[in-house]
Amino acid sequence: MATEPETIDARGLKCPLPVLKMEKRLGALPPGAVLVVLATDPMAKIDIPLHCRQQGHDCIVHSAADGLRFEITRR
Repeated sequence: MATEPETIDARGLKCPLPVLKMEKRLGALPPGAVLVVLATDPMAKIDIPLHCRQQGHDCIVHSAADGLRFEITRR
């Protein structure tokens, strides 16, 4: 039975706030859990995937008319 991933709505926040919120929440999730981060700051497209790579998490970025959607799998 699949569960909905947790979501952080960081739209309207400037970096580094989306990354800090993501980092805090990921630390509380078990390995393999998926976290979705919604953001509008253009720097998030660079900062979030970079942080994920540095920490070993998988990150998929989707662009949409209302911002960015990051699907992060905790490792």
